[in-house]
Formats: sequence, structure tokens, C-alpha cells
Amino acid sequence: MILCAGEALIDMLPRRTEAHEAAFAPYPGGSVFNTAVALSRLGTETEFFSGLSTDLFGERLDGVLMANGVGSTLAHRGDRPTTLAFVTLNDGHASYAFYDENTAGRMLTEADLPTIPDSAKACFFGGISLAVEPCADAYAALIAQADKLNRVVMIDPNIRPGFIADEARFRARLDQMLAHTDIIKASDEDLRWLLGDHPLPVLAEKLSEKGPSVVLVTQGAAGVTGFHGDLEIHVDAQAVKVVDTVGAGDTFNAGVLAGLEDAGALDKDMIGKGLDGETLRAAMTLGVRASAVTVTRAGANPPRRDELT
Repeated sequence: MILCAGEALIDMLPRRTEAHEAAFAPYPGGSVFNTAVALSRLGTETEFFSGLSTDLFGERLDGVLMANGVGSTLAHRGDRPTTLAFVTLNDGHASYAFYDENTAGRMLTEADLPTIPDSAKACFFGGISLAVEPCADAYAALIAQADKLNRVVMIDPNIRPGFIADEARFRARLDQMLAHTDIIKASDEDLRWLLGDHPLPVLAEKLSEKGPSVVLVTQGAAGVTGFHGDLEIHVDAQAVKVVDTVGAGDTFNAGVLAGLEDAGALDKDMIGKGLDGETLRAAMTLGVRASAVTVTRAGANPPRRDELT
């Protein structure tokens, strides 16, 4: 089983009414929520943890998790509102305006954290939950717990500079998380914001020095490059007609984790020392193939395994 811990929210996606007026339609989403759904659709047993509201949007999120076979018994439920993200699209590429103050997800604290189940082979973290307080401090504690329990830890910081109120505090907390991390996925833009304008191998080396054994760098239409020790593996993006990019990176994360589980490689020692290039390439390729399907659909709608064949 893989435990996905982090944001769940409602994406308000741009639409047109029957009268051709501009409008927004609510769709369940959030980076980690999308990854959990994508993992389950790829055939991986998945549990989800976040702060979920008991409001109508929270009930809708819960319903989607249930419909997709994602367990949510570990989630902390409360009556604070659900986070909303209003999405604008420019040539299919999404930008977001978040309404997150005092929400069920954001106000999560260490006291609300679950005990990581014995069945969890890996724990995934990411999204805006790693940037805002108090929930970011709670997730930092859960990441440390996962590492102490010898679980594989993967994070996707999905950095949004406009969402970071205290950059120094964010960087210090992220460094704390990275010290407990085995796999990190980040965009090339994320890495340059974090570490400066350097070639990808230099950026990957700088990031590995902070803790992760595997560094995966997504580059949009240029594909993804993985770094592990002396290995440098590139997988090209698939040429498809893009509807929008909502959920693409989240689906890639799910594909990587599912691919590693397929290979029996969700093991901390193996990730750290014994992961071979063929296994890593296969996992990256599954992530690329799955995300290529997601971008051909409106919103975060990841594929099931049989849709990849």
C-alpha cells in the first residue's frame, strides 16, 4: 500500500454556460489527491490522508476517493471549509488562485496526524500543503515519522513562489523534509528557483546532497530526466494533443510509484543503493505514458492501467 498525504481541494475550472457566459465549475482535485486517485486507477492499493471538511465540497472529495477505491479512514475530518483553487488556462497551461485561509486542510496540526500503517510500503507528500502553516509543519513531522519507520518517502514540492509567505522558513523546512526523502520529483523551474540557474546535472547533484537518492526533473514537452548516483536517464514526452495540463505532474508521480511497485523496488535500501537503470527507466516511462493521457482530457482525469495498452 502507498499512503498519499497532502492537499485535497476543489479546482474551479473555467467553463461556458448554455448562454455562453463565463463560469467556473467545481472539480475535486489537489496535487496529492490527484496522485492518490491516479495510483488507485493504475491498480495500486492507496490510502489518503489530509484534513477533509465535512462541508458539501469535502463530501464530494470523499465520494471521489471512495468511487476510485482510495481509502480515506486515516483522514482528519472537521467543519472548517474546503480549499478552493480557481484555474485559468493559457494555451492549455494552468495557473491558479487559491482560497486557503482557515481551511480544513491548511489548519491541520501534528495532533491530527495518523500512525503510518504497517502495510504502507511508501509515503508520498507534495503540493501547497508543504508551503503553508500550520499543515506544513505537520507534514514535516509525518515525513520524519515515515523515514524513521523505514518507509520509502517521495515528495513533489510543486513550488508556487506566490504562495510562500516566508521564504527563509519555507527553505529551512523543505531542507528538513529532504533529509528524510528518498525520491523527489521537481520541475526544472522548481529546481532553478531553489538552487539557481545551473545545468540539470548540477542541480540534481546539489539536491541529492540534501538527502534524496533519486531526483526526477520534469521539463514539460522536453520530457523528464532522472538522476540516481552515476545514472542519468532521459525519457521523452509523448506527442499528444493537449487539452490542459491540470494533473499532469500528479499523474506522473503516480506512474513512477506504481512502476517501482511493479518491479518490487519500493524498498528504502534498494532505492538508496540497489536501484538499476532499467527499473528506474521503466517507472519513469509509466509516469510519462500515464500523464500523456491525462493532458488529453479536461481537468485532472488520470487513466486506468488498461487505457495505457
